[in-house]
Order: sequence, then structure tokens, then C-alpha cells
Amino acid sequence: MSTTLALNEASIPGTYWQWRGESIYYVRAGESHPQCPPLLLIHGFGASSDHWRKNISELSNEFEVWAIDLLGFGRSAKPEWSYSGDLWRDQLDDFITNIIGQPAVLAGNSLGGYAALCVAAQRPNSAAGLILINSAGPFSDTQFAPAMSPWQKAISDLAKGLFQQDWASWLLFQYLRQPSVIRKTLQKVYLDRSAVTDRLVEEIYLPSCDRGAEKVFASVFRTPQGEKVDVLLSQLTCPLLMLWGEADPWMNAVERSAKFRQFYPQLTEHLIRAGHCPHDEVPEQVNALIASWVRSNL
Repeated sequence: MSTTLALNEASIPGTYWQWRGESIYYVRAGESHPQCPPLLLIHGFGASSDHWRKNISELSNEFEVWAIDLLGFGRSAKPEWSYSGDLWRDQLDDFITNIIGQPAVLAGNSLGGYAALCVAAQRPNSAAGLILINSAGPFSDTQFAPAMSPWQKAISDLAKGLFQQDWASWLLFQYLRQPSVIRKTLQKVYLDRSAVTDRLVEEIYLPSCDRGAEKVFASVFRTPQGEKVDVLLSQLTCPLLMLWGEADPWMNAVERSAKFRQFYPQLTEHLIRAGHCPHDEVPEQVNALIASWVRSNL
């Protein structure tokens, strides 16, 4: 059985869109509302639209909801391209323009948050609003980079050079995509370990078996970082809701939230007792915050 079929049997039915000659998978649920913009949900690194199933099912009762697999992830194609925030920005912008047909509220988790921010800041005609959930992305090095000793810098440079090598990135990919390792990683970044189910592990593991998946992994590590978050925030004009899983071990929510507030003080913000993926770990709470904010601000 192909990975696509196995995933489709356990997920909200979706369809495909051809973008730059490649197949892009997406899901649509709910009805359009003249007074309310649609929601577009964007997953993080290694995940897919499946990661939003607990949100789609509830939010679609009130909103038109779309979820998309970024190029290189989920059921979408995995060509040997250079993957970056700019690429996914253009994919999302074209999807909103050509498929959704009106500006959307972009909601992104982790890497998906950074891609959503790139759209909202650099393609403002596509964004009615922006929701960032434990959003990734670099701030300007000169302002926020932690000081490193010469030894730490040497180790960092060595690691970066090592993973420029095909054999090293291939070995790391083969290790990280093992279901047992996926489970252990998720258990580290989810505060509630009971939310790490067999289904969740499978939804992340199966796309990693697709042809080209290891090349996507390597490209993400090798492609230069995109525009800095503080620069993007200086270009942002739409309403912004920030949701933080405060127990996220991958990012210091309190520290990062202060940086976002510094550059976009008019944002709305909530800290949630959860890990890196609060939308999946505590979906009822996240869904309620999203719905309330959209009703009040858009």
C-alpha cells in the first residue's frame, strides 16, 4: 500500500492542486461566510495537514477552513528543489490567490508560522490576519544571537560543514525518521505525552518514506536562512494573534514573545500550558482562542 493511500484512509479527505508542475495536497472544510475570512492552516517541519485534524473538525463548524501540505511534506510532491521560506511564501500566496480566491487568516505552527509570517509581511494582499503558534524563524543576529566562545563557534561551524555532506545528512535523516525516534522526539516536545498517539507517529513517518523526502530534509538544512523575523514584523500591517505553548523545550516562549512584542506591540498573545504543538495537544483551548480572536478582530 502506498503512503498516500495509507494516510488518506485515516484523514479528512482532500484533493490536489498543480503548482509549478508539482502536486500540492490540501483539505477544505466548512462553508464560506461573507462577513468572515477563511482560515488557512499551515503545519510545521515534518508534519502535514493531518496535524490540524482536531482543529479542522471544530473550526469548520463556524468558519471555512483550509489546510495545506507545504511542498516537500505530507502528501505534496517532494522534488529536489531548494526549500526556503521564500518558496513556501510563494506557494501559499498562489494558493490563496488561485484556489481560495480571497484573503485568508493564515495560522501556522513552528516552520509553518514562519512561512505564514513571510506571506503576511511580503504578500499582504493575501493575508486578512495572522495567527502564529510557537512560530519559528530567526531574529537579526546582531541583536539577538547568543554569545559563543571560540570553542562553541568551532563546533557549530564543524556541524554546519558536516551536514553539507550528502552522506551525513542521509544518515541523520534515516535515524530521525524511525518511528521509535519520532515518538521519543514528540514525547519531549509534548507536555501531555498521552497526545503522542500511534496515529500521530504514523502521520509523520509515512511521508518520510516517499521518494525525495531525504533531499527535502537536506535542503532545509543547507538553504540560507530567510528574512529575519524582526524585519518581517516591521513590514506587517494585519492583525496578529500569538499563541505560545509555554513548556516548549525547543524555544523559550517567554523570551521569544518579548521579541515579537518589541517589534509588533499591537499583537494579541496567550501563553498556554502545553508544548511545541498546542493546537494538537490542547485543541479545544486553541480552537476557542482562534475563534474568539477572529470574531473580534476580523
